[in-house]
Amino acid sequence: MPYVKSISIRTTVNKSLAYILNPDKTEDLLYTTSLNCLTNAKDAYLSMKTVFEHFSGEKFNAPLPVEGKGSVKAIHYIQSFDPQDNVSPELAHRIAKAFARKTFGDNCQVIIATHTDREHIHNHLIINTYSLTGEKFNDNWTTRKKIREYSDRVCLAFGIQPIVTKNGQGRNLAYNKWENKKRGTSWKEKIRLEIDRLVGTVKNLDELLSELEALGYTIKKGKYISVKAPEQERFVRTKTLGEDYTEESLISRIRWCDVGTSVTLSGEPAPIRDDYIRTLNDVTELARTGKKIQHKRYRSEPYSTENDLDVYKISAQLSIINRDNIHSIGELEGKIQRLKSEYENARRELNSLIVKQEKLEGLTEQAETYFSLADKSELSDTEQLSLKICRQTLLNNNISDRSNFERLKTVQRETDKKIAALKKNFEGCEEMYEMYKDIADTYYSIAKGDYVSKLLEKKLRKSKLDKHL
Repeated sequence: MPYVKSISIRTTVNKSLAYILNPDKTEDLLYTTSLNCLTNAKDAYLSMKTVFEHFSGEKFNAPLPVEGKGSVKAIHYIQSFDPQDNVSPELAHRIAKAFARKTFGDNCQVIIATHTDREHIHNHLIINTYSLTGEKFNDNWTTRKKIREYSDRVCLAFGIQPIVTKNGQGRNLAYNKWENKKRGTSWKEKIRLEIDRLVGTVKNLDELLSELEALGYTIKKGKYISVKAPEQERFVRTKTLGEDYTEESLISRIRWCDVGTSVTLSGEPAPIRDDYIRTLNDVTELARTGKKIQHKRYRSEPYSTENDLDVYKISAQLSIINRDNIHSIGELEGKIQRLKSEYENARRELNSLIVKQEKLEGLTEQAETYFSLADKSELSDTEQLSLKICRQTLLNNNISDRSNFERLKTVQRETDKKIAALKKNFEGCEEMYEMYKDIADTYYSIAKGDYVSKLLEKKLRKSKLDKHL
């Protein structure tokens, strides 16, 4: 469970905002977001200043008094995760956004930044002490206790730690569990079927897990991947679902799902091809004679050498080697290095455009609000405050009239097109890099004589375990 601490900011809010929005700590601002203000230190500071001064009657940048502590202008929360939780930056940032909305509501002004520069991932949230509706947020022992409880609940919802349930005796089965038992189904089989359905539609393991989450499953990533279906009490490790559901198997099933295996050798003989052909023959023979674990490519079809994932993977890799005319491991490593460089450059450019896109979306939203309110004859106090905040943000970004607004929308559309094109190129580059890397890892195992022997060892271990059971 993460640890949450708070810091009351009584002066120099601008410096605190600049600190948490450091590009070096947030992967070039990729893991930053905001609510009811723009995600940059200057605009966020001015928006918070406007709201604070409107409701408090005090100056936001007032120096500390000679006596006393002075008013709290903003509260800085730090949400730190245990490295053993293996929380990714993406997941940590999603948790922070959910935590902010759950704890402070939709009318708060908050800047969120997930820092990745330390061994442990941690979130920074700086919240204005006044909401857009004038609600006052306080930082004291009572509020900190409640905020930590909210943090725990949100993290539990994202599967950071399983919910501990009481061991009740003699409780009746819930109807859906009774029905599943009656029909001979189980949670494990439901998860297997869901994974089988998704494997052919996703690009990588992370996307598979995201799709499961979207369907209501809870995912926990540690040493092993664990899944919990809606209404299921306990997590299930995917490796306990069978050989076809280990992390390694899922990656192979997804990566090599649509790769053709019609291998037609052409050109000069190459050592890498010869080693692959020999290994393909050996693995096929192991599958035919039952000397390897049955590892299906298609779960719904009967097992055979044509439906063995290991046989198919070697055949698919050989197809890539032949298609791209790769003669040696050195040539393959050269391709990997070039793809890695291209991949990193594309990733940096894409991240930069995504950050730009988010700022443009925020500006567009504020501009739409401003012009909508400006056309109204009468405004409530809340609307007048909103108009003031939007006007200030737009002027700070050189948007003074509707023509500027139309140019902003044009830039936004052009940026969206660039991102779409770059994403397509990036995903293709990433997919090819992962395939080449997998081929290199497989070939090194083949060259050492480990590939076939490991398949035999797995079968032997499973046979001994079956006898023991």
